[in-house]
Formats: sequence, structure tokens, C-alpha cells
Amino acid sequence: MAYYTAPEGLSAGSASLTTVGTTTMGATPIELPVLIGNIINVLLGALGIIFVGLIIYAGVLYFTDAGGEKGAKKAKEILKTAIVGMVIIIAAYAISNYVMGALVGATTT
Repeated sequence: MAYYTAPEGLSAGSASLTTVGTTTMGATPIELPVLIGNIINVLLGALGIIFVGLIIYAGVLYFTDAGGEKGAKKAKEILKTAIVGMVIIIAAYAISNYVMGALVGATTT
């Protein structure tokens, strides 16, 4: 049985981690700020899809109300909260994009 020997010193440990990262993640290792930025973009994209679903749901509620006040009122409330949520999502995207850009710029120079 072959045992792995721990690297001596920080430079050897860094080289070992780079080897593991290259082996497990492909030919080019991904930096942490870029990875966090990608995760945030995926989450914000999923929230955008939820927003579109809420808009469609509110539209269906509004048009199938058949003259009643209850369904139309609920649809308008869903639409208001969905629009407020979308504004928050856009603001979060802008802030995270700026912060991740500043982090990547600060770590590469």
C-alpha cells in the first residue's frame, strides 16, 4: 500500500494544492473570486426565472378572474411584489458584479 507523505513548507503545500486543483477541475484552475462570481450569477439567473414565472402566474390570475375583485387584487399584489423583487435582483447583480470585478482586479495586479 502506498501512503501519501505530507509536503514540507508552504511552497510545497501550494504546489500540491495546485496539482490537485488542476487534476480535479481541468487544465486551468479557477480562482476563488471568479468561482464566487459564477455562483452568484447562477443564483441571480434562477431568481430571474422565478420572477418571470410570477409574472406569468399573476397574468393568468388577472385574466381568469372573470370580473371578480378577489383574483384581480391578488394578481396586482403578486405583480407589485414581483417587480420589487426584480428591482432587488438587478441591484444585487450590479453590486455583486462590481464587487467581484474589484476583487479580481485587486488580486491580479
